[in-house]
Amino acid sequence: MIPLIPVVLCGGSGTRLWPLSRESEPKQFLSLHGDTSLLQQALLRLQGLPAPLPAAAPPLLVANREHRFLVATQVETLLPQQGATVVLEPMGRNTAPALTLAALQAVTDAQAAGATESPVMMVMPADHVLLDTARFHAAVAKAWPLALAGKVVTFGICPDRPETGYGYIHRGCTAAVEGVYAVKSFREKPDAAAARQMLESGEYLWNSGMFMLKAQTWLDAVAHFRPDILQTCQQAMLQGTRDADFVRPDATVFAACAAESIDYAVMEKLPAATALGTDLQVVALDAGWSDLGAWNAVWEVLPQDASGNALHGDVLQVGCEQSLLYSTSRLVAGIGLHGLVVVETPDAVLVSDMTQVQDVKRVVAELKSRARSLADTHRKTPRPWGWYDSIDRGERFQVKRIVVKPGASLSLQMHHHRAEHWIVVKGTAAVTNGEKTFLLSENESTYIPLGHVHRLSNPGKIPLEIIEVQSGNYLGEDDIVRLDDSYGRTP
Repeated sequence: MIPLIPVVLCGGSGTRLWPLSRESEPKQFLSLHGDTSLLQQALLRLQGLPAPLPAAAPPLLVANREHRFLVATQVETLLPQQGATVVLEPMGRNTAPALTLAALQAVTDAQAAGATESPVMMVMPADHVLLDTARFHAAVAKAWPLALAGKVVTFGICPDRPETGYGYIHRGCTAAVEGVYAVKSFREKPDAAAARQMLESGEYLWNSGMFMLKAQTWLDAVAHFRPDILQTCQQAMLQGTRDADFVRPDATVFAACAAESIDYAVMEKLPAATALGTDLQVVALDAGWSDLGAWNAVWEVLPQDASGNALHGDVLQVGCEQSLLYSTSRLVAGIGLHGLVVVETPDAVLVSDMTQVQDVKRVVAELKSRARSLADTHRKTPRPWGWYDSIDRGERFQVKRIVVKPGASLSLQMHHHRAEHWIVVKGTAAVTNGEKTFLLSENESTYIPLGHVHRLSNPGKIPLEIIEVQSGNYLGEDDIVRLDDSYGRTP
C-alpha cells in the first residue's frame, strides 16, 4: 500500500507568544495546551487512523538546524521506535522551500525502499491545536482517495466569527462528497467588513495551512510555477549530507533559495492552472482548530472558570473576568482584572489588554533593537546534554544551575575570560580539569582556572545536578572554545 507520511513543518519563531516563546525555543516546542508540546501533538495526530486508511509511516520533519536537538529530544521522547527523519534547513526560507525539501526526501526514501509510486504526504504545521481528533481523522479519510488520484487537497476550517487574522479559501457551492469542495480562489487576510461578508455568504473557510498530496504532485507543481525553488532545493539536497536521522541540505546552495510560502508559490495559482491538470480540493474541517497565533487564542483553548478566566500555574484571582493569568515559576495574583493577559516567566512578565496582544511582536522587535537577549533565549536554556538555568549574575560573576542527562557530556572546552567553580549537589560527575580526570560525588567541588581545558560528564543513571559559579571580566556564552563535542556543534 502507498504510505501516508506525516510531514511536520517546524519553522516559525512564535514572537506573538513572548515571553514564553523565544527564538531559541519557539511555541511549537512548548506545552501550551495539555502535557505534550504542540510539535508532539502534531506527531500524534495521525496515530490510530481508521480503516481503510494505512497506518501512518514514520514522520518526516523540516526544522531549523538551530533547533535540531529540541526536535530530536521531543521526537525520541514521544516516538522512540519510529525512526523519524529530520531535514535541517540551514536558514529559514518560508514554507514552499521547506515542503520541497520534504517532498524530495520522501521520494528519495521511497525509491530506496523499492517503491514504484510516490508516497502521500499529510502536511501539518507544528504549532497548531486540534481538539477533536476523530473529526480530523474523518477529514483525512475524505482526502485520502483524492490525494491518491493525484489531486491537491487542502483543509479549510469552518469559521465561527469574522476573523481578520486568517487567510480564507473560497469554496465551490456544490460538494461532490459531503464536506469536499472545489477551490475557487484564496483570499488574503480581510478587513472587518469583508470578513463579515465572507462569513455570511457561507462560501468561505479559514486557510489552515494543512495539505494532503503525493510528494511527486507537489514537485510537479513547484516545477511548473517556481522551477527556481525546485532547482535550488534539488541542488542543496544533492550536495547535502546525512548523519543518523538528520538530513542536512547544503547551506551555501540553500541560502540562494527564494523565500516563498506554499500559498504564494503554488496554491493560489492552481485554480487557474488548467494546463497543469491538477485539481485543487478543500475538505471542510470543524475540529476545534487554532493556530495559537496570539495570547487571546491560548486563552480561548484553555479551560475557563465561571467568570471566563483561564488560569495556568501558581495563580490566584479575586474578582477577575475574561482574563488569562499564566505563571511558570512563582505566584501570580490578579485582583479586579477584566480582559487582561498576564504571563510570567522567570526573567520577564507581560501585561496586555486582550485586544492588543497582536502587538507583542512590537515588544520583541524593540528588545532586538536594543540587543536584549530576552527576545531570543530563556533564563533556563535547553542543551543536547540537558539544560542550565542562570539563577543569578552581577558584575564579574554568574551562577548557573546545570543538569546533565545520564550518559551525556558537555563539550571538551576552555574559556579565555572566565574561571569556574563546580559544586555537585546530586549524582556523580566525571570531570576533566586540565591534565586530571576524576569523579566528584555530592557535596564535592572543583575549581577550573581560566584557560584550563575541561569537561563535565554524567556517568551515572540519574540526572547530574551541579552549581557552577563563574568569575571573570566577560561571561558571555560565546566565550566557549570547543575542542571536542559529541553533538556535532562547531568549535
